[in-house]
Amino acid sequence: MPKSRAYGGLDAFRILAALLVVAIHISPLTTYSAAGDFFLTRCLARVAVPFFFMVTGHFVLGQVLEGKGSFAPLGRQVRKILLLYLVAVVLYLPIGWYAGHYQDLSLLDGVRLLVFDGTFYHLWYFPACAMGLLVVYGLSRVFRGRGLWVAVGVLYAIALLGDSYYGLTAQIAPLASLYEAGFHLFSYTRNGLFMAPLFLLLGAQMGKRGPAPLPWAAGLGLALSLALMTGEGFLLRHLGLQRHDSMYLLLPLVMCFLYRLLLAWPAKAPAACRTLSTWVYILHPAMLVVLRGGAKVVGLTEILVGNSLVQYLMVCLLSFLAAGVVTWVLGRLRPQVPQLGRAWVQLDRAALVHNVAALRALLPPGCQLMPAVKADAYGHGALPVARILQGEGVSAFCVACLSEGIQLRKGGIRGEILILGYTHPDQFPLLRRYRLSQTVVDAAYARQLAAYGRTLSVHLAVDTGMHRLGEASGHLEEIRQIFSLPSLRIQGIYTHLCTADGTTSRDQAYVHRQAQAFRELLERLQNQGIALPKVHLLASHGLLNYPDLGGDYARVGIALYGLLSAREDRNLAAPDLRPVLSLRARVASVKTLSPGCAAGYGLAFVAQRPTKVAVLAIGYADGLPRTLTGGQVLLHGCRAPIVGRICMDQTLVDVTEIPAVDPGDVAVLLGTSGQETITAYDLAQQAGTITNEILSRLGPRLERIVR
Repeated sequence: MPKSRAYGGLDAFRILAALLVVAIHISPLTTYSAAGDFFLTRCLARVAVPFFFMVTGHFVLGQVLEGKGSFAPLGRQVRKILLLYLVAVVLYLPIGWYAGHYQDLSLLDGVRLLVFDGTFYHLWYFPACAMGLLVVYGLSRVFRGRGLWVAVGVLYAIALLGDSYYGLTAQIAPLASLYEAGFHLFSYTRNGLFMAPLFLLLGAQMGKRGPAPLPWAAGLGLALSLALMTGEGFLLRHLGLQRHDSMYLLLPLVMCFLYRLLLAWPAKAPAACRTLSTWVYILHPAMLVVLRGGAKVVGLTEILVGNSLVQYLMVCLLSFLAAGVVTWVLGRLRPQVPQLGRAWVQLDRAALVHNVAALRALLPPGCQLMPAVKADAYGHGALPVARILQGEGVSAFCVACLSEGIQLRKGGIRGEILILGYTHPDQFPLLRRYRLSQTVVDAAYARQLAAYGRTLSVHLAVDTGMHRLGEASGHLEEIRQIFSLPSLRIQGIYTHLCTADGTTSRDQAYVHRQAQAFRELLERLQNQGIALPKVHLLASHGLLNYPDLGGDYARVGIALYGLLSAREDRNLAAPDLRPVLSLRARVASVKTLSPGCAAGYGLAFVAQRPTKVAVLAIGYADGLPRTLTGGQVLLHGCRAPIVGRICMDQTLVDVTEIPAVDPGDVAVLLGTSGQETITAYDLAQQAGTITNEILSRLGPRLERIVR
C-alpha cells in the first residue's frame, strides 16, 4: 500500500537526467575515448528519457488506471505537454529553418516531424509522452491486468526490433519491409506509439508499489542490471545490429530498480528542480548554437568547441543559466496565491495518515474504509484530504451531495464516490458523466432513477429506525422491486446507526435493534434469490463501539479527523486518534485602551485597566462561532481571552499579560502553541454544539495548508 511521502529522490534525479540528455547530444568524452563516450551516452544516459516517462506515468497515469477510467487528469497533462511542445516548436523554428531542416517538406514529412520525430531533434519526447499516455489509456479500456502489460510489452518488442536489434529484423525480408514502410511515417521506433507506453505504465506501477523496502538491495540490483545492460549495448555495437541505440532489452529492469531506489531516498529536493530540468531539456540545443557562435566571434572555437568535454560543460552551464532565467520570469508572471496570509486551516498530514492506520486496525474482516469527506471533509478541505487518503490506498469515498462528488472528480479523485443525499432528477446526467454512485433514498426515488433510462450506479439506503432517508426495512416487497428495476446498478445497501455514540443501555439496545432489522432484511432478500451487493452500516461511532456488526465498508467521518463528536462520547475501542486540523489567524493590529474605554460592536467590552488589545483577522464569516465571546486563543504559548463581540471578519483578544505581541504574529484558535492546547471539544462545549459542527462550518475563504 503506497504511503504518503516526499519525492526528493525523483526531484533531484530530474536534474541529473537532464544533464544526461545533454550528454547524449554532445558526446562529451569523444575527445578522450570512443568506448567511454559510448558507455556514458549510449548506455548510462539511456535511463534519462525513460525516467521522465516514468515520472509522468507515476503521477498522471496511475490516477487513471486505478480509478474507473477518469480521463480528466490525463487530459490535463496531455494538454500541458502539447502546450509546452508548441512553445518549443516556435522557439526552434528559426534555428531549424536556418539549418535547412524544413526545406522541401512534403505533407507526410510534416506529419512525421510534428507527431513522431519532433520538429527539432530533441523535441520528439513531447509528442511521444502525450501519445504514449493516450495509447496506454486506450489499451486500458480493452485490456486489464496482465493483458495490459502484454500489450505494452509487445509494443516495446516492436520498438526494440526497429532500434538496437534492427540487424536481426533486417535479415527477415517480410519483417524488414514492414519496418521500412513504417519508417516513412516515423524515423525511429523510439516514439510514443512503441517505446513510451511501457515506461509510462512502469511509472504507474512503481508509484503504486512505493519505495524499495531494502534500498541496499535495490542499489545492488541496479548495479547488476546496469552492468548487464552495458554488456548488451557493447555486444550489439560489436555485432553491428543497432539501427539506433535508444532501447535495450534490459532497460526496463534497470529502470525498475532505479525508480524504487529513488523513491526510497528520504531527503527533500528543491521544487525548482522540476522546472529547471524541463527547461534545460528544452533549451540545451539552443545553448549549443549560442556557444558555437560566441566561440567563433571571440576566436575560442578550438578550446570551447573543439574539446568535447569543455563543450559539454559550457552547454550545461549556459543551459542552467537560461533555464534559471526562464523559471524566474515565469514565476514573476504567474499569479502568486498568498500563503499563510490572513487566516488559515493547517492540516497535519502525518496525523491523518496515523488515523487511517489506527481505524484500519479496527475494521472487521473484509471491511474497508469509505471515508466521509462531505462538508469539505468536515472543514478540513475535501481535495487535500481525499488526495492524502488516495495516496494511502483508500478507493471509496462518500459525500453529501452531487457538487461535492463533482469537485472530487475534477480534482482527480478516482474510485467509488457515493452521494449520501438527494440529487434532483434534472441532474441525473451528471451522475453518469462523473461516474458517481447515488443513494436511493426511498422506493419512489428509485423509480425516478430508473425512469431516467440510462444505467446509474446506486446504493440502497434502508431505514432501520432513524427515520431519515431510506426505504423502511420492513418494506420487503418495495425493496425487492427496487432490485428488479432496470437501469439501476445496485452496488451497495446500507443503513445508519443513530445511537452508536450513546452511553446508555437504551442507546446500546437501539443499535442492536437496528442491526437486527438490517440483518433480517438481508437474509430475506437472499432467501428470495437476490444477490447482495456491498453492505455497510458502520460509521465512526459504529466502528469504535460495534465493529462486530461487520460490513464491507465503514463510513468513517469525525474519527478520521482525530475526534469524536463530543468528549464524553462512548468509545470502546479507544484508538490513539490525533487531531488533524489547527486553526490560525494573524494579528492585524495592536491597540492600547485606557480604563473605561470601550471597544467592539455595542461597546460590549469596557477596559477596567490599561489594556492591550490585539485584533485578529478572523471572524464568524470564517466559521468562528459568535458565541465564543469569552473564550480564549493562544499567542506565544499563552492564553489570551476573547473580549467584546466576535465580528464578521475580526476578533478582539486581550493580550495585556502577553509580552511583545505585534502585527503579523500568529494566534492559534484551534491547536497547540507552546505547552497550551485548545481543542475542538473546548470550542464545541463553549458553543453548545458538537465538534462536527465547529469544524464543518470553517469557511471556504480560509486557506487550507497541508504540513
